[in-house]
Amino acid sequence: MATRGAAAAASTIWKHRRNPSLRSLSNHFNPNFNHRIIPNGFKYQVRAIQGTSVDPVITPLKNRDEPKPQNWKIKMLYDGDCPLCMREVNMLMERNEKHGTIKFVDISSNDYSPEDNQGLDYKTVMGQIHAIQSDGNVVTGVEAFRRLYEEVGLGWVYTITKFEPIGKLADVVYDVWAKYRLQVTGRPSLEAILEARKKDKVETCGESKDCKI
Repeated sequence: MATRGAAAAASTIWKHRRNPSLRSLSNHFNPNFNHRIIPNGFKYQVRAIQGTSVDPVITPLKNRDEPKPQNWKIKMLYDGDCPLCMREVNMLMERNEKHGTIKFVDISSNDYSPEDNQGLDYKTVMGQIHAIQSDGNVVTGVEAFRRLYEEVGLGWVYTITKFEPIGKLADVVYDVWAKYRLQVTGRPSLEAILEARKKDKVETCGESKDCKI
């Protein structure tokens, strides 16, 4: 049966070469032809196995990470584990798609590196919002929000905080929020979080001397 099928296939190919008009029709009448449309956003690879026909193996494209602007003007260090914080971060990320002036750094990531962020360690940044300008200047608290919002065209939101005594009042309100935000969002204390992170890194690093805790 395999020999007869191979002979028939060879005969068909020879006819197609002699008569180009049959080429366009062969796919339509070929029972093994795959008429499925591959959706956009997918790539595929076809594996040829001798003696059998195999459908394309469809592999979804890997999700892209948040774009990291090359010419950013300010870097936002944010706590990706804070549910309320992420609402504001997501809004800024959406606005930044147009401006591309903010670089977002999640301090809760195991890949967070103080060396790449003016030496600011996890514990320090968890105390309050930090932002790093492209010239290396570090700003915190309400001032950090003011600079970030200005970069995405929302500077007017914090304009009033430039004037006293509104500015000092805003700082006091933010400091209270920063102090109790873990409790408000139902998370463990900072000490408990630090201990958990330390334990997680120890388990991940093992005996590696290159892994920093």
